[in-house]
Parts: sequence; C-alpha cells; structure tokens
Amino acid sequence: MIPPVSSVIQSLKMFSSTHHPGPAGHQLSGGRLHRAEMTVKDFWMSKKDDPEVYCVTEDNYRNRVALLITNIKFSDEKLDRHGAEKDEENMEKLLQSLGYEVVKWQNLTGKGIDDALKGFAKHPKLKQTDSVFVVIMSHGKLGKILGADWREDNPDEFAVDKIYRCLNSNGCQALINKPKVVILQACRGVRSGATTWVHDGESTGRPAPPPEDHVPELDKSAHVEKDFIALLASTPDNKAYRETQNGSILIQNIVKVFTPESYQKHIIDLFTKVQDLVSKCGDDQQKQMPVIDRMTLNKKFYLYPGLLDSSH
Repeated sequence: MIPPVSSVIQSLKMFSSTHHPGPAGHQLSGGRLHRAEMTVKDFWMSKKDDPEVYCVTEDNYRNRVALLITNIKFSDEKLDRHGAEKDEENMEKLLQSLGYEVVKWQNLTGKGIDDALKGFAKHPKLKQTDSVFVVIMSHGKLGKILGADWREDNPDEFAVDKIYRCLNSNGCQALINKPKVVILQACRGVRSGATTWVHDGESTGRPAPPPEDHVPELDKSAHVEKDFIALLASTPDNKAYRETQNGSILIQNIVKVFTPESYQKHIIDLFTKVQDLVSKCGDDQQKQMPVIDRMTLNKKFYLYPGLLDSSH
C-alpha cells in the first residue's frame, strides 16, 4: 500500500530540513556538524572527481531548471484527469526540493506543448545548469501525448520524439554533455483488464501511429542524441493508472523513492526502484510496468546535494 502522498511530501520536507546542508553550507549544532550532513558531504567528495560521474558544482545546482507540463482540463470534459492536480503539486514540490526552478504549464494543446519545449530550450539558466528535468503529464497513446483540445474529430496531439529533437545537440547546444531526465505520465495504449482506477489514455483504441522520422545527424563535433534518460509510465500499448484522490501510481512512487535516496543513488538506480514499486501495485487485472527509455547517459548522474528545504 502506498502511503498518502501528503505524508510523503511532509516527510520530504522534514528530511531535507533536518538532514541536508543545502547550497548555503553546513549548519553547526553544538559545535559539531550533523552526522547526516557529513555523510552527504563525504559521499560527494568521494564522487566529485570520478570520471564516471557527471560533474556538479555549487554554481550548477544553484541554476537548475525543470519543465513541468500538466494537462488536467480538456475541451471534452469527459477527458478531464481527476487527481492530476495532486501529480502537479507533488512533482513541483519534489523538483523544487531537488534544487530546480520549475517552469510550469497547464492544459496545453499539442502545439502549446511544442511551443513550451522550444521556449524551455532557450531558457537562460541552461548554460549554467548541470541537468534538466522535463515532466509531461496528460492522456496519451503510443508515441503521442494528447493536447487539451483532443477530440475524435480533432486529434490534437504532440509527438513524444519532439522532446528529444528539441533538447538534443542540434536543438539545444547549452545542454550538450548534461543529463536530460524525461518523465512521461501518460498511457501508451488501451490494453488492460477490468479496473476501478481511471487511466491516462483516450478510449478509442485507434491504431498506434508509425514511428517518427529519424533525427538528422549532426556534424562530427557532438553526438546528436546523448545524455538522455526517460521514464515512461507503462510498457507499449498499455495503460497508466491514476487514483482520483492521490494522483497517478507512477508519480506517487517517484516521490516515495526520491525522498530519502536521491543524493546517494544515481538516476538509473532510482528509476529501477520506481519500476519495482509500481510493478507491485494493483491486482491481476490491473498491472503497470514503467519503462526506462532512450537511455544515452554515459556516466552516473547523482542529484547532489539531494533534498533541499524549499520553504527557505
């Protein structure tokens, strides 16, 4: 049973304010550093010069930025995503607690999602940041995110592959050699058994679109697509589940995993733990298995210094 998300977020705040030094430096208590603070510092000192770990500096993590897009309301009210408000709230708090300035959008059309990504690719902080998160939450199907104006007679859609085109070495040179973490909370199809949960997918069962065209190659100075990792809510052709009170199963478990472990586990280990927890949710008729996709990281990415107290 997943604990209420509100209690997880409260634990996140308590953990960050009592156990982590934050960017401003270590706080003294009775003339000594807190033991947990020393643990964070010592852990990073052991990693910061490791050639197999992505580099992070104080200037880097003071300039982190993330994009958060949540579609809750749709032109067709039957598609409204009840419970998605919780996902938006919890992801925003988590990203802020990890030191990211959150650029937030809500209820975008397919073109609006495209425009938001293009604008994000020009964000002035990208030159200084060590990494970015891009989180998109909506209805979906294989290879597509549904825009807020989607209807049977108006397939308002955004092609997932555009995320990578927009942020790759062609689209955003400021992010070359920097981790780009993509999280997509959306169905990738309509397959499922009987369920009492709502799901993040349109219900028509229309055939999946063909794959997007291949991304054109860059010159020899850089790989076109590198340093990406994506966590997709489900396997191809299957649904992603959402509870109307607590939000999606994926986001609930991301918050749960990232709370105590974010500074000491690299991103692949964190996502693998999320996969394990989500896979154990539900019953024989409603199963969900997140997928790690487009993994082109060539080093380990740690979210140093971990959780910060975003209330300060």
